[in-house]
Amino acid sequence: MAKKTLIIGAGGVGNVVAFKCAMNSDTFGDITLASRTVSKCESIAKNVLEKTGVSLATMSVDADSVTELVEVITRVNADIVINVALPYQDLTIMDACTKCGVDYLDTANYEHPDTAKFEYKEQWARNTQFKEANIMGLLGSGFDPGVTNVFCAYAQKHYFDEIHTIDILDCNAGDHGYPFATNFNPEINLREVSAKGRYWEQGEWIETEPMAIKQVWDYPEVGAKDSYLLYHEEMESLVKHIKGLKRIRFFMTFGESYLTHMKCLENVGMLGIKEVEYKGQKIVPMEFLATLLPDPASLGPRTKGKTNIGIFAKGMKDGVEKTVYIYQVSDHEKCYQEVMSQGVSYTTGVPAMIGAKLILEGKWQGKGVFNMEEFNPDPFMEELMVQGLPWNIMELGADESRRVD
Repeated sequence: MAKKTLIIGAGGVGNVVAFKCAMNSDTFGDITLASRTVSKCESIAKNVLEKTGVSLATMSVDADSVTELVEVITRVNADIVINVALPYQDLTIMDACTKCGVDYLDTANYEHPDTAKFEYKEQWARNTQFKEANIMGLLGSGFDPGVTNVFCAYAQKHYFDEIHTIDILDCNAGDHGYPFATNFNPEINLREVSAKGRYWEQGEWIETEPMAIKQVWDYPEVGAKDSYLLYHEEMESLVKHIKGLKRIRFFMTFGESYLTHMKCLENVGMLGIKEVEYKGQKIVPMEFLATLLPDPASLGPRTKGKTNIGIFAKGMKDGVEKTVYIYQVSDHEKCYQEVMSQGVSYTTGVPAMIGAKLILEGKWQGKGVFNMEEFNPDPFMEELMVQGLPWNIMELGADESRRVD
């Protein structure tokens, strides 16, 4: 009997997930795409049908309403819910899945709409709830978090007895031609990069000012890029699951123009998330800014260049120090040719599909709430190779690095 798959969210990532599920319809069966704006779902479904020959059902859903989500999940009779809506909506969708007894997957951890903070605390707190419902919740099945977690687990399984340090390195060298735009939801993106940095060392979280720590990293197939330390959610789970870890950091590339725009917007209050009054109406500055910026889903046909995301790990194997760099390079234009989305959406959406595929095929199983590195990394790594995200491993000397500053 064919499986039934419900995808919630019709932005750039939702588009990729819809395409890739359709391309793997033997696993995903009957696919439904739901969003608050059903016209977005219909547009994606039309493109998917034209390029793959697979028909998707579409429907409207308010992902802030558990009641409405339960109605939609029940109507679809879903075997799995792939949540690529806003991170603000993770908890309502998780609660609806437990009420319906349906497996759950997302790509980013919960964020409170009124607080610029993201952490797994409230999702991990639903572990018992998921166990009692006899279902599985897979958290953070994007690229980072997601693939980077799996890279760490793969390195731990095949290359190290203990990993002592990990740097997660995220480079987007794409050019969309706009003076300023964000590659995914503007609110989420701007909250993330304007927050204080944080990294974990010797059992403690160390906080830094935004963009205070920089290194220049030589990314394979891209070149040397300025890379800035940020806090990123996958570190929160990796410190629990990687043996022997002494330090973990996350770096992302930004150009001077992007940082200049960010600083100007911050200085005039446009990155604020508290309501202000304007002409008798209450508005949130960052929400207003998001309406002025280009829709990330529209960047696909304009974006050229490559992404390179990976992990640089140092540790011990059989008493000998070693260094391993696992990374993946994607080309924005090739991504668009395949699924009509740019590389940032592609590298998030493909892993979401892979995580769901492994759940439906029974290769990743469990009852409760899990992070990616808790499962056998091998089947996921194999799927990356055949689903459009081939990866590379570079073994270096114990003291080698690709830092060039």
